Amino acid sequence: MNQNLQRLRAIGQSLWLDNITRQMLDDGTLERWIAEYGLTGLTSNPSIFDEAIGSSDAYDAGIREKHGAGASGEALFLELALEDLRRAADLFAPVHEATGGVDGWVSMEVSPLLADDAAGSVEAARRIHAQAGRRNLFVKIPGTPAGNQAIEEAIYQGVPINVTLLFSTAQYLASAEAYLRGIERRLADGLDPVVESVASVFVSRWDRAIADSAPEELRNGLGIAMGMDSYRAYRELLASPRWKGLEARGAHPQRLLWASTSTKDPSAPDTLYIEALAAPDTINTMPPKTLQAFAEHGDAGAVLPVDGGDARERLQRYADAGVDTAALAQRLQEEGAEAFVKSWRQLLARIDEKAGRVEG
Repeated sequence: MNQNLQRLRAIGQSLWLDNITRQMLDDGTLERWIAEYGLTGLTSNPSIFDEAIGSSDAYDAGIREKHGAGASGEALFLELALEDLRRAADLFAPVHEATGGVDGWVSMEVSPLLADDAAGSVEAARRIHAQAGRRNLFVKIPGTPAGNQAIEEAIYQGVPINVTLLFSTAQYLASAEAYLRGIERRLADGLDPVVESVASVFVSRWDRAIADSAPEELRNGLGIAMGMDSYRAYRELLASPRWKGLEARGAHPQRLLWASTSTKDPSAPDTLYIEALAAPDTINTMPPKTLQAFAEHGDAGAVLPVDGGDARERLQRYADAGVDTAALAQRLQEEGAEAFVKSWRQLLARIDEKAGRVEG
């Protein structure tokens, strides 16, 4: 296994791939990366599938078959995506079994059109998980106000959830609260408290958002500062009496996941966020280029302190420079949701176009 990535794993961080394509399943790339890079899971989203389906003919036969059988739109896409994710889930099944369900996951997003529909999100999450037929498939729900209602209910109903589109410590804590309430309700009703979840905190979009307005000395540092502060809150939660009580009754923690960890500024190191956020009991999901860059020349460096280190001092420097992180976090979450809606609609249009083309 690659030594640079092995150092991250030795720290206690799980390495996931932020990508999936049918081609990497067919040609053995994913299986090889699991062996060489120590991958123990992967994530997907509408943008990833839009790129995968649009840039390849690997899905054309499946589109032809399903369209000919009467499937279209979201139903056709869902089965295409789940075909890929079932295969990936099977590759990660050994680590899922070996870790007692803590690791070895793949993720599938509910329709982004449901971002403000709690009841619809819960129903979609149940349907996707049942249709997937794999225990190690997370359903992704955004950590919006409506999303948090859905997260609590989905956890209560036993659906494993990857909370997506979290940017700030406050947003992370709101999703963690939803997870805790779902577990507490299960215990109150005599149900098994083990329902796995991860909370995905997006990092690099902070720095892209202020790239044109931040002073030079503050460029490419806000995402790391927010990550450090979220990690502090995460470790404080795991040390709290409330969590310790749930843990004593058999519950598993909702793990913190670093998302959006590719460097957006070409002048910054391509392993910037991976090196800065090396931390025990976390997950880092990396796009292929970032994963390969770290394998080639990454350095795990110092381990992130459980108290967040100097995160608050760093954040104060941004506040002093006029950055309203609370308002920006809200904007980033809204823009992220809108971007997924755009990708979703583009994806369904692409499938409809391909259905007509491959049928012809």
